[in-house]
Amino acid sequence: MKKINIVFLVFALLTAFFMILIGIAIAERSILGSLGAIVGVIATTGVAFSYKAKLRKSSE
Repeated sequence: MKKINIVFLVFALLTAFFMILIGIAIAERSILGSLGAIVGVIATTGVAFSYKAKLRKSSE
């Protein structure tokens, strides 16, 4: 059985949370809320990919 990487699980949960916030902000008709949530998705995903690249580079 593969070991679960907790850091990537947290990144995935944060990204999903921000995606849910996008839906809530759209339902509430909040432009600032939806823009903030979109920025959160992009930032969280970017940090996760850069962390993954850093791990790959250090393992070589």
